[in-house]
Amino acid sequence: MSQTLKAVRGTRDLLPPETALWNRIEATARAVFARYNFGEIRTPIFEDTSLFARGVGEETDIVSKEMYTWEDRARAQSEKAQSLTLRPENTAGVVRAYIEHKLGETGQLQKLYYIGPQFRRERPQKGRYRQFFQIGAEVIGPPSSGSESPLRDAEVLEMLATLLDELGITGWTLELNSVGSAADRARYNETLRAALAPVVGQMCEDCQRRAVTNPLRVLDCKVPEDQPIIEKLPVIADSLDQESKDHFAAVLTALDAGGVTYKRNPRLVRGLDYYTRTTFEFTHGGLGAQNALLGGGRYDGLSEAIGGPKAPGIGFAMGEDRLVLTLQALDQKAAPPQVDAYVAPLGETVNPAALALARELRRAGLRIELGDGSFRLKKSFEAADNVARRIVILGEDEVQSGILTVKDFSTGVQSKVPRAELVSFLKQ
Repeated sequence: MSQTLKAVRGTRDLLPPETALWNRIEATARAVFARYNFGEIRTPIFEDTSLFARGVGEETDIVSKEMYTWEDRARAQSEKAQSLTLRPENTAGVVRAYIEHKLGETGQLQKLYYIGPQFRRERPQKGRYRQFFQIGAEVIGPPSSGSESPLRDAEVLEMLATLLDELGITGWTLELNSVGSAADRARYNETLRAALAPVVGQMCEDCQRRAVTNPLRVLDCKVPEDQPIIEKLPVIADSLDQESKDHFAAVLTALDAGGVTYKRNPRLVRGLDYYTRTTFEFTHGGLGAQNALLGGGRYDGLSEAIGGPKAPGIGFAMGEDRLVLTLQALDQKAAPPQVDAYVAPLGETVNPAALALARELRRAGLRIELGDGSFRLKKSFEAADNVARRIVILGEDEVQSGILTVKDFSTGVQSKVPRAELVSFLKQ
């Protein structure tokens, strides 16, 4: 006997009625983004591997451990096979598209959002999958467009607060920090390297490696035994130059004016090398230990890192899986959709007329389920009661007379309705 095929580990099928909740999240996000003048961008699911190595950072866990990468077969013997990677995140792809399509030459600020799957080979757990879905947005442009302004940071954060509120997610916490400029980080890395030297031998293997290659990544460590050591390390705020301090202060002032509450977290650095200055996370207690709903930050040097012009930017990504779990924890489960009416033909000869009636009702904006004339009347009633508020019975008599029998399941009332009045009757 052949083995039953199942979804690959770390992936899963999304089924109704849960997909209704996913659709509501995405529709709410699209509506909020439109009010802030964002347009949608759709980038390829796979990219040249070097995009992530150069953009995200070779020493990040994403690039060094988690990417799905393969060699694409060369088209000819003289050609070298191209290394391709399923996108583990979308910011690098958006910035690549910004460069490739010369969007900076417009001189305008580009406000772009995306919704789609990403791929990382992580250990699957609640709310974390190897194929996962993100909603994200990027604000990017030449310096002349105002892309460096701290007001852009505050606007993105205020938009996210609005989105979470409109989704019905209450009790979120916004955590903020500044990781400064590239020069600030270089200075801080040297400070960290010196502070780690006498204690790194007591830490996990990953931290021992990071302490040499990129000390800032030590702050990403989630190993409980390492946290007391990390808590005693110097904070990056002490390594910021005045320009970075002023930028962060301006972000906080704008948030205060907009009424967006936040908490400063001096240990927040995020897991990608391209971040500069403002970094942030929105967290929620309903997710347990892995409590991050979404995160992001400013990436003023990313365009140059992958061969483009100077194009400061800020962006974020939110895991849809996490949003769904949070809404479910807040008891906002997706109810099974209930259609307006179930059209039940009595006999197979009436099937064509039933299809014509269902088409007429659907074109009027009603949600209709269509039965089958091979069903006995009892089976039609049982099927209708599971999905619909009403059943419309269509037999030969109804076809000839144009008077349809409609039963309302909630009241038990059965009515005779002229076909010309059926749409308005079902819309009541």
